This record gives sequence, structure tokens and C-alpha cells, in this order.
Amino acid sequence: MKTADEEFMKIAIEEAKKGNFPFGAVITKDDKIISKSHNTLEKLDPTAHAEINAIREACKKLNTRNLTGCTLYVTSEPCPMCFIVALRTGISKIVYGTELDDLPKNLRREMDVKCSYLNEEFGNKISIKGNVLRDECIKLFKR
Repeated sequence: MKTADEEFMKIAIEEAKKGNFPFGAVITKDDKIISKSHNTLEKLDPTAHAEINAIREACKKLNTRNLTGCTLYVTSEPCPMCFIVALRTGISKIVYGTELDDLPKNLRREMDVKCSYLNEEFGNKISIKGNVLRDECIKLFKR
């Protein structure tokens, strides 16, 4: 029997398959999907990561910048930019599939800073759970 985290990660994986880069994100509140998205970097917006797109959509849908009580599901550990935006909007929990070290070299970021490190630096305000459906998320990078 799949957990809620696995169910929502499956949706993030399907969302990732829609983009040119294998990153997908889902935001939930009270176990209901608020938003989902994938990377849209091909539109020449360097901030159009799956997480940022999903956060923008969730804020618009809920008509607030405050996403307290929401969970962000993402196929790979968020980069520092995405983590900080999640923190600033009050996201309560981040669930990710792959670790930064799992990313192929061509998708590695200039600054691979772990969410756990950033979270600690900012007072452990976000609950973080990694490696949910890790193997399935790793397969995204081999498409």
C-alpha cells in the first residue's frame, strides 16, 4: 500500500515527464493538490524551475503568499533558490525523490547546497523528507 507521500511523488514524476528537464513538483494542502508543474526553462526564464512554477500557481490559486500547511513534493532535492522561496512562502514540508548527488553531471548546479544545511541555517522551519521513490525519480534522468 502506497503512502500519501508516494502517491503525490508519483504525480510529480508524471509532471516531470512533460518538460525538457526531468523535474516535477506538486504542492498539496490537507492532502489535496493545490498546484503542479514542471521546469519551463526553455521559455528563457531562469527562475522557471518546477518548484517555483508550482509555488507561483499555488499562491495565485489560494490568493496568498502564505503557504503554511502546504507540502512541496519534488522529484529532486530543491536548489538553494527554490528552497529559499519555499521557506519565504511558509511551506511546511518538502518531500523529494533524489539527492543532489544523484543528478547527472550535466544537470548539476553551480551551487549544490543541501536542503538540510539551509534548513538548519534558517532554524529548521521546514520538515524535510528525502529519497521518496528515489529509484523512479533517478530513471527520469535517463530518458
